[in-house]
Amino acid sequence: MLSMESLKEYGVKTNEGLARCCNMEAFYFKMITASVNDANFDKLGKALEAKDLKEAFEAAHALKGVAGNLALDPLYDAICEIVEPLRAGEDRDYTEAYKKVTDARDRLIAII
Repeated sequence: MLSMESLKEYGVKTNEGLARCCNMEAFYFKMITASVNDANFDKLGKALEAKDLKEAFEAAHALKGVAGNLALDPLYDAICEIVEPLRAGEDRDYTEAYKKVTDARDRLIAII
């Protein structure tokens, strides 16, 4: 169940994320729940599969912003590993890096 404690156990800096949501806990929880359903997760996966690095970067960058604003550090850290190489246009195998992103997302979904 989603709670401040479960988020802390996941690795979220809850004080930072909550502050960015005007200290409204219900709103913060709503934003976190919405973030795991962000269409950019699917967009990122499809773009990586198609080797569309520009589209993949745009999706990853958007996810990075959401995760960062909500202080979802485990998800944010995983996304950061993929964003910079994509920004540089590195044509490489992103399978492992994308799995880290989806695993972090899945762990967050499990506590929601």
